[in-house]
Amino acid sequence: MKRTLMLMGLCSMVCFTSCTEKTEAKEEKVKFLVTSPLQKDTTLTKEYVAQIHSIQHIELRALEKGYLQKIFVDEGQTVKKGQLMFQIMPMIYQAELKKSQAEANYVNLEYQNTKRLADNNVVSKNELALAEAKYDKAKAEVSLAQTHLQFTTIKAPFDGIMDHFQGRLGSLVDEGDLLTTLSDNSKMWVYFNVPEAEYLAYKQHSKDGDDAMKVNLMMANNEVFQHPGVVQTIEADFNNETGNIAFRATFPNPKGLLRNGETGSVLMTVPMKNALIVPQKATFEVLEKKFVYVVDKNNVVHQREVAVSAEMPDLYIVKGLGAGDKIMLEGIRKVKDGDKIEFAYQDPKTVISHLKVYSE
Repeated sequence: MKRTLMLMGLCSMVCFTSCTEKTEAKEEKVKFLVTSPLQKDTTLTKEYVAQIHSIQHIELRALEKGYLQKIFVDEGQTVKKGQLMFQIMPMIYQAELKKSQAEANYVNLEYQNTKRLADNNVVSKNELALAEAKYDKAKAEVSLAQTHLQFTTIKAPFDGIMDHFQGRLGSLVDEGDLLTTLSDNSKMWVYFNVPEAEYLAYKQHSKDGDDAMKVNLMMANNEVFQHPGVVQTIEADFNNETGNIAFRATFPNPKGLLRNGETGSVLMTVPMKNALIVPQKATFEVLEKKFVYVVDKNNVVHQREVAVSAEMPDLYIVKGLGAGDKIMLEGIRKVKDGDKIEFAYQDPKTVISHLKVYSE
């Protein structure tokens, strides 16, 4: 009985040792998937926080003091150029106009009489010149009174949309008081700031003297505005504190969806020359820095830091690698720096084509 148990124990030990050796041999033969960065010219869509402004947005203020007698428009109403909007009580200015006209008529009679006398050499030419100067002054007073009277009516200087009223019917307004604002929303100016490096990339790949690059607008509801805009203006100077420069894009707004003061994000396509593209899953992070495992000619892996220039779905555009470097694609958690591995190489185009999003 004891001999039988001993034989069974020996058999078990032999089997366990044999199985362990086979498992170790099997683990040693594991091959890791390796690829290289894909080098190609590509484009990247950058997103910039933007402020949206009307192409014209002005304040309408009272030019004369008086009671607000009539309001011919309503808040939020679309008005046409030249349309009457406000009337300040004009009676004082009408009276001043009549007074100045009467004075001008009286001075004109004096001038005509003096002219007849001067023609007959009764009075001197200097006296005639003095009478003519008085008449010119009287006519200027009439013109001034007419201008004051015209200032009591406020008309739309361009087609636009009214904002809310600052003064109500019957209220006393002083010269310079704000009545409302008027916005021309037929086109919108969208301002956004671009970092220096991206500005240089944009300028290097644009035609000489041509800043008319098409961009899109992501609205606050995360929907893309249906009409693309065009970058038409770039400011002259960089902001030394932020390192950014301001761009201005113009967007058509035929349906009036965009309004002055809205926010959004400009989507601008930036060209990337000879970009090195790697799958995100080939990288790992240590203390907020990105690394990959590079396989050398002796099949030894080495940890290398890379700088992420841009991020796309499933992909990074990086610096710090060469197009011919071999990097581990899978199993990066199973190795450490200095390990020797066996690997199977896969073409980077094939690797990227099997990701969820393929970058053209």
